[in-house]
Amino acid sequence: MIVDRRGIGMTSQRTRDRMIKRLKEQGISHVELLNIMRELPRHLFMDEAMASRAYEDTALPIGHGQTISQPYIVARMTEILLAGTHKKKVLEIGTGSGYQTAVLSRLVERVFSVERIEPLQNKARERFYQLKLNNIRLKYSDGTWGWNENGLYDGIIVTCAPEEVPGALLKQLSPGGRLVIPVGGSENQSLRVIERNGTTFDETVLDDVSFVPLLSGEE
Repeated sequence: MIVDRRGIGMTSQRTRDRMIKRLKEQGISHVELLNIMRELPRHLFMDEAMASRAYEDTALPIGHGQTISQPYIVARMTEILLAGTHKKKVLEIGTGSGYQTAVLSRLVERVFSVERIEPLQNKARERFYQLKLNNIRLKYSDGTWGWNENGLYDGIIVTCAPEEVPGALLKQLSPGGRLVIPVGGSENQSLRVIERNGTTFDETVLDDVSFVPLLSGEE
């Protein structure tokens, strides 16, 4: 059960309803996803000083050079990930604030999320506990490695952009599975969806996007 749902002022339910109306106008049509994003208190996933802007359609800083993605990008990537076969087990690269993780946790059976910046992961863990999200497992690690011990995954979503798709993630994708990932350098990125068909991978290039880079190592 989600707690602290109502909020006040710029975090009120009316403000959230306006966000959902905007997402529908932008082409998001997955009903369950929209309902979850209406209910989930996005303002809890950022510092209090930024909470009044939580339901704007913009990326916002969360510290350590990272951002929480704009609601449209969260919705768009989630909708793409969920298309096709049913997704029971999903790997997320880049826990960040935990907002994308929380959205996924309400839509799939299990979410495994990797984060390389330990203070961000610790804050996200506290938020999941507060919101009673019990189907999320976290790992402090280099995201380019994925999380091989728990693979294969029905879906993989990457919330930061490598210059090329990490081979480890392709290997951890189950047959029929789907990888949603932004790819490119700081000035030229595109959102891509990669589907595994046996031993082959079919890639489709979608929207132009702008994400923080996927870096190796741990902090």
